[in-house]
Amino acid sequence: MQNKKCGKTFSRFCFIIIRALIKFFYPTPTLYKTENIPSEPCIIVGNHTQMNGPICAEIFLDVKRKIWCASQMMYLKEVPSYAYKDFWSGKPKAIRWFYKILSFIIAPLSVCIFNNANTIPVFRDNRVIKTFKQTVEALKAGDNVVIFPECYEAHNHIINNFQDRFIDVAKLYYKRTGKAVKFVPMYIAPTIKSIYFGKPVEFDYENSSEEERRRIADYLMDEITDIAVNLPLHKVVPYENTPSRKYRYNRTER
Repeated sequence: MQNKKCGKTFSRFCFIIIRALIKFFYPTPTLYKTENIPSEPCIIVGNHTQMNGPICAEIFLDVKRKIWCASQMMYLKEVPSYAYKDFWSGKPKAIRWFYKILSFIIAPLSVCIFNNANTIPVFRDNRVIKTFKQTVEALKAGDNVVIFPECYEAHNHIINNFQDRFIDVAKLYYKRTGKAVKFVPMYIAPTIKSIYFGKPVEFDYENSSEEERRRIADYLMDEITDIAVNLPLHKVVPYENTPSRKYRYNRTER
């Protein structure tokens, strides 16, 4: 028991050092339109921008928050296969061996970071109810919840399509509290060191789950896109882990 406690203390200490180093070296983004974040707890939905989304949410969002995190990144045995598939499976075949090794090397670091950060583990099996329950409890406790729901299917030149089942959390939250939670679109633009928040959309408990998933997901993707294309010309960091030379611009003009 003593060894386990010491292990957690050491892990927490390492996380604090890592977090401080990232905060020191990572360019501090400016937050815009923060008045669009409601005073009551809400769900903030953003573009993933590779690792930029989670970094910005953990370190630079100046609100109480919990961040959805793939559960595989929180368990030592699950990190290597998930990290390789999600981050590096698209690398040239000749060097994939290196990234397979790297996926094992980063496993302890991943476990340290994501188990000490402000995270909620996202399970993709029958344990998903744990994710939903923890999310509802976080909202009830006054935390905003940050979600990056993109998948690998392209939506447009700004973002990929959203996996929309996360919207069902609002239905459970309404059942438990009688309150309709709001979803706030967030656009993260690392290349211009900026984070923008759009106007929120409120969950409508009178609609079916399927209607609300589509309505809210479409609204959020449209708002994030509109925010991006109306900003000064810049390169958009995509969801996929691709070289920066392949990044697209927010508009066609250059």
